[in-house]
Amino acid sequence: MKQNFLIPLACGLALASTATAQTRAVSGRVTDAGGTGLPGVTVLERGTTNGTSTDANGGFSLSVQPGATLVISSIGFETQNVAVGDRTSVPVTLKSSATELGEAVVVGYGTQTKADVTGSVTQLSSKDVQNVPTVSFEQAIQGRTPGVQINQTSGKLGAGVQIRVRGSSSVTASNQPLYVIDGIPVTSQDVGSDTEPLNPLADLNPNDIESITILKDAASSAIYGSRASNGVILVTTKQGRQGQTKVNLGYYVGTSETTRRRKFLNAAEYRQLFDAAILNSASRTGGYINRNYGPTPDLEEVYASEGGLDYNSPYDETWGNAPFRRGKVSQYDVNVSGGDAKTRFYLSTTYNDQTGIIIGNRYRRGSARINLDHSISDKLRVGFNLSLTRSVNDRTPNDNAFSNPVQLNALPPLQPKIDPATGQLNPNTLYYNNLLDLDKGSNRAGTYRSFSNVNLTYKPLKDLTLRTEAGADFLNLNEDLYRAAGTQDGGNTGYGYSNQVQVINYTTNNTATYLKTIGEDHSIEALAGFSFQRSDAQETSAEGRGFPNPEFTKVASAAIKTAGSSSSRDGFSFISYFGRINYAFQGKYLVSGSVRRDGSSRFGSNNRYGTFGAGSIGWLISEEGFLKDNAIVNLLKVRASYGLTGNAEIGNFASRYLYGALPYADQAGISPSAVVGNPNLSWENTAQTDIGLEFGFLDNRISGEVDVYEKKTTDLLLSRPLPYNNGYTSVTENVGSLRNRGLEISLNTRNLDGAFKWSTNFNVSFNRNKVTSLAAPIQSQYLGSVREGEPIGVFYGREYAGVNPENGDALYYTAEGTTTNNSALAVLKKVGNPNPKYTGGITNNLSYKGIDLSVLGQFVYGNDIYNAAGVYQSVNGDYFDNQSVDQLKYWTPDNRNTNVPQPRFGDANGTVQSSRWVTGGSFFRVKNVTLGYNLPQSLVKKGSMASVRVYVSAQNLFTITNYDGYDPEVNTAAFGAANYLIGHDFYTPPLAKTFLAGINVGF
Repeated sequence: MKQNFLIPLACGLALASTATAQTRAVSGRVTDAGGTGLPGVTVLERGTTNGTSTDANGGFSLSVQPGATLVISSIGFETQNVAVGDRTSVPVTLKSSATELGEAVVVGYGTQTKADVTGSVTQLSSKDVQNVPTVSFEQAIQGRTPGVQINQTSGKLGAGVQIRVRGSSSVTASNQPLYVIDGIPVTSQDVGSDTEPLNPLADLNPNDIESITILKDAASSAIYGSRASNGVILVTTKQGRQGQTKVNLGYYVGTSETTRRRKFLNAAEYRQLFDAAILNSASRTGGYINRNYGPTPDLEEVYASEGGLDYNSPYDETWGNAPFRRGKVSQYDVNVSGGDAKTRFYLSTTYNDQTGIIIGNRYRRGSARINLDHSISDKLRVGFNLSLTRSVNDRTPNDNAFSNPVQLNALPPLQPKIDPATGQLNPNTLYYNNLLDLDKGSNRAGTYRSFSNVNLTYKPLKDLTLRTEAGADFLNLNEDLYRAAGTQDGGNTGYGYSNQVQVINYTTNNTATYLKTIGEDHSIEALAGFSFQRSDAQETSAEGRGFPNPEFTKVASAAIKTAGSSSSRDGFSFISYFGRINYAFQGKYLVSGSVRRDGSSRFGSNNRYGTFGAGSIGWLISEEGFLKDNAIVNLLKVRASYGLTGNAEIGNFASRYLYGALPYADQAGISPSAVVGNPNLSWENTAQTDIGLEFGFLDNRISGEVDVYEKKTTDLLLSRPLPYNNGYTSVTENVGSLRNRGLEISLNTRNLDGAFKWSTNFNVSFNRNKVTSLAAPIQSQYLGSVREGEPIGVFYGREYAGVNPENGDALYYTAEGTTTNNSALAVLKKVGNPNPKYTGGITNNLSYKGIDLSVLGQFVYGNDIYNAAGVYQSVNGDYFDNQSVDQLKYWTPDNRNTNVPQPRFGDANGTVQSSRWVTGGSFFRVKNVTLGYNLPQSLVKKGSMASVRVYVSAQNLFTITNYDGYDPEVNTAAFGAANYLIGHDFYTPPLAKTFLAGINVGF
């Protein structure tokens, strides 16, 4: 037996030795047209996974098989295939290319070369998101993504981000895209209890990202079926590559300030306005002041009786500045990558600390990641990705809460911040002095998060690849709120609340990919797969009152555990079967099709499964003989697609008849839910048509893409009210439809391409949204509404007609087009549209030798914003809330040409919700400016380093806008997460303007 065993072993060793002897060591240097070494260029042996990347000077070394061909590629340069032959040294010069057909593009369950993609896809690289002072990566790609509108909504750290891919596709279901990190769909919806949403994607370190791909049309996204109507965002993290181990250290530090602060009345101006308001009301028969104080009121008495204000107060407090401070930001980042032909690795760790511009707001995140990839043999490969994140967010309350610091601007300047009698914060203010919350309480959300993926790839045949992977997204959130005695929520004894949320989201994907080239003309790629996803969520909360003293802050220390304590469990699952086939003839005629069948626990027993598919074609015209090697036209490609996708993002049990516990007199009992189950409930369906053109001219110095699309969504998921006499209030049904039509243009130019380089990227997107069918209008208590024939969220209410120049009355338009001072007679009509006419961005990149400069501008045009706080803060002295300074332009007999009515205290002259506070929200913002310098190699090498780059950067440098609120990039979460409540501002803080300096060192 021993001899039988030793013989094949010896043969195997001999063969291995022969194979080793046949490999050849190849080295070289990759440069650009000017002879400058290019770092980070990928060098792969064609047809294998054997590869490396160039060092800081462009050098590389690699062991390859005889007859090998090297594939040299880098974003922004044309890919080259270099035959090694007998050479041991291979110098390579890459040619710049704004459009790279050989560039690998990440798509669903795989990759394709850009030339073969027949769908509408936008891909960004790591350089677009790294070292940007944002909490979440989506904020870093604003202005860079045609067809994708990204709104930060407020300046709160860690707050939710609103993303719309080609418009809104739903009225009540989620409009957020599906996020897939390293192949695994992750939890992207807020899971906290606070009405101010957190952003779960803030737990991903942006510096770990290799690429971000946005799938926009059905051809690219239908492979994700029932969850792709809102687009799909694929995030790929960095992997190690064969070659010398690289160590990169990064650090930046900076400071931040508000992009804008509103101006409110000082003490003298305050008295001027409210004196006039009180006297004007007293002079009117039946006026509020006349009824209560007579026609000649004592001003001191009215101030004291109505607002508790001291008319003769010596104070002039600037409450409008009290919510804000100078923020700080810093980040430490270390990563190590490398490997050999067998094992590749990427290790990273990061610590980010941001002190927000809003008092009490601070965000900290520490993370670590390990990505491993090991080739067990030529046919078998295993990979493992794991990240661990701990984040802590000292939160800012909901915009609508009196404890929201921005609401401090409502306090009169006559009242001091500090009580002179005690030297402590003044508790005796017109409204709650919420500075007490910061002094006597805390509001903290702490998260533990892990994204993980383990995968196995096997190639039993040359053209067949089998892959299985299992991934998990683990999220554990702790929310702790404490308010000591003496605060508004704490009352006399103190208040505490604790909420624990755990979400485990796990997925398995199993795919078989067949890639075959037949002769010189035919190329076929076929994919078949199976996927299963399950998400389980548990939530436990407790609250209590009666704390011994402020040193005891946990609910366990409370004397009384109140009825707010609860626990719940939630979850959903998906099972999916999918396939895709791509065919290319002669490398220029392209056909692609995909199909997916999804089953979901969220939908009714009669509609548990749905089928979604898409087809697309492409023609690479520039590869035709009449254009091949043309000096003017380098790329001309047309593509078209049509497909069906779905939206499943509703409540997990909307199709079920539910029951809940209902104890009575210490006896257990149950009662049915007020919402009727619907066994026929199914997904929303979106049919999308897309026609695209890709082009490149003059050696690709001018290149870009143009897309025209139409999305039609049917079977909208809507809640229909029911008569109360049957015991149920509503039922969720598939009713209604809407449509999005749009145009996207992306243009890239290399303006200068010598020693001094200058390139520009410009993109602009037009989208028109329209509700085409609706059972009944949906109207919020504010102006946001949903109406047939109008865009989602259209502002609907009374139209303000200005001021009667004869008497200072606020006027409104009637149905006949006349005006009236009686708001009850005003017609309700469309008074604004929060959806922009177009959005976009422009980026300029300049470099000379070791100096580089990048400037990113973002613009939004044609949208309206409703300042819902205007009925309090810009309402000509109706009550003692401090007013914005523009209210001093009020009507008087000597100032008749004004839009501000005569101030009348308590008389509601112009105070009803109306278009009075609807203003244009268009803006142009210099989003990011970064100036960097790479130290010369001769200097760097003396310090035993590979590279050193120092830089300074500014985020949200300045904004041009006519909006008179804090910030035009706004969407308050104060009124809930309804899709039609967009473009509303309500004491919402502005974004931060940040300046930082940083350094990156490579070894």
